[in-house]
Amino acid sequence: MRSPKDFFAPLAVGAPEPVREIPALPSRMIHFFDPSNEKMAAKVPDIAKKVDVLLGNLEDAVRADRKEAARNGLVTIAKATDFGGTQLWTRVNSLDSPWVLDDLVTLVTEIGDKLDVIMVPKVEGAQDIHYVDRLLAQLEARAGLTKPLLVHAILETASGVANVEEIAGASPRMQGISLGPADLAASRRMKTTRVGGGHPGYLVRTDPTGEDLNAGRTTYQQDLWHYTVARMVDACAMHGILPYYGPFGDIRDVVACEDQFRNAFLLGCVGAWSLHPVQIDIAKKVFSPAPADVAWARRVIAEMGDGTGAVMIDGKMQDDASYKQCRVVAELADALAERDPELAKAYDEATKEALA
Repeated sequence: MRSPKDFFAPLAVGAPEPVREIPALPSRMIHFFDPSNEKMAAKVPDIAKKVDVLLGNLEDAVRADRKEAARNGLVTIAKATDFGGTQLWTRVNSLDSPWVLDDLVTLVTEIGDKLDVIMVPKVEGAQDIHYVDRLLAQLEARAGLTKPLLVHAILETASGVANVEEIAGASPRMQGISLGPADLAASRRMKTTRVGGGHPGYLVRTDPTGEDLNAGRTTYQQDLWHYTVARMVDACAMHGILPYYGPFGDIRDVVACEDQFRNAFLLGCVGAWSLHPVQIDIAKKVFSPAPADVAWARRVIAEMGDGTGAVMIDGKMQDDASYKQCRVVAELADALAERDPELAKAYDEATKEALA
């Protein structure tokens, strides 16, 4: 067992010091692209202007015979592109694959100065993070990096869910965790072939009103992922890292996608994956607090003063707890406003009206 005093010590001679606090940068959407796809690669400079996070994907959705092309393509794109304020992430292959070692060695030594976060799939426990943590430190030292790369785990096995708290606290590098519903469903032997979202068979039904057990009974579809997302959010909050909803696979059903993203947002997630450009605006809309909510939060903060005691605002009691809730909304709005001028204007106008 490592001493707590050593937790923030570099794991290799010459590696940069670990961060003590994860930067809460806007990451409403993590937009995936395949670096081996020339058409996708050509669109990267334009898409980078529209998203908070751009992720070069090397794992699922990249065929085995295209793995090297994807890895080399990401290196080329990263070196040639000015990403501005957009973060560049990558998802490497799983730790049990024959490609992951080359992924990490190549990317850290070639473009470690351009990458912000490395997403690690199918994390089953703290031991997986410990392996990546030490290897990254060695590679950072070799490459002469001055800023440590952060690590993002995907929760997509039953073991990962069972160990989510230890995963979240396994390293100072831990930036966040995403739900990976498809692989998790397979790991749990869930009887769904959908990638995220609900299922019409997973429902509750109102009680019967007479002898006919089928008459007049309304059904309500339930969220298959509520428990997992809530547990993931708690683990992330406990360790000061960020939770994300993962993919929503039905690209055409933009309504259900928005619903699923909003459920995750209300539970505490800060963003979700976008697999297609149509999902970028959905994530931007959902994971940005509404101007009316921001205005209300700022009004409560202003009237609460030092945040103690209780006040009545429009007939609603506000106290220390609601003050903290409002600070969460207001601080997120401030961070997003720095990146999005249109959003900043909308927030300011709504706040002026609320405080008038």
